[in-house]
Amino acid sequence: MLAVLAVAGAVAVMSRAVPGPQPAAPLPPAPVGDRPDDPTTVSPVWADAVAERTGIPGRALVAYAAATLRLDAEQPGCRLGWPTLAAIGAVESAHGTYGGTHVEPDGRTAEPITGIPLDGSEGVAAIEDSDDGELDGDDAWDRAVGPMQFIPSTWRQWSADGNGDGRADVHNLDDVALAAGRYLCASGGDLSDGTNWRQAVLSYNRSAEYATTVLDTANDYARASKG
Repeated sequence: MLAVLAVAGAVAVMSRAVPGPQPAAPLPPAPVGDRPDDPTTVSPVWADAVAERTGIPGRALVAYAAATLRLDAEQPGCRLGWPTLAAIGAVESAHGTYGGTHVEPDGRTAEPITGIPLDGSEGVAAIEDSDDGELDGDDAWDRAVGPMQFIPSTWRQWSADGNGDGRADVHNLDDVALAAGRYLCASGGDLSDGTNWRQAVLSYNRSAEYATTVLDTANDYARASKG
């Protein structure tokens, strides 16, 4: 579904209210590891077990879980569960594997993931170039970039350093997972509330179909993770 309706912060053509079920309340945060100096360290035992149960690549799962742990420390009132970030990552780029690439141990995709031109064609938002092609390589139209598919203007506002290496990299899943989480928290408030959750996901992509897919995928991951 890469970049057709899945564009972070962009208003898609097919906008309408989202009917249907409410999302499940977020699961408790992932257990931390044995590093009291870093509360965002994800337990490898937890990650291995949940990756096997859900089918989420382990390295991607660690990025989603670490982002939610950090958000729990920064914004405890948001209550964003890792299944929501994992569902968005699945829809946007198949957890950083779209086009045959993969996520390296450092969290960066082996090859860049860049979406189609947002040129206003059927089912696609029209967003003229906003950065002279610096981020997406297109100086005519913006394109969504990276494993969570940020457009350049949204990345400029929400870019984050999720892995503590001193830089915000739109191609690094640790960084974009944290950026996406902050974006959702800012858009929705307490995301354990179904209405707030729906509002947050719609702010990420204003498509009923998208929100429903994310909801179903997140709930599937939450159920599977419990074994």
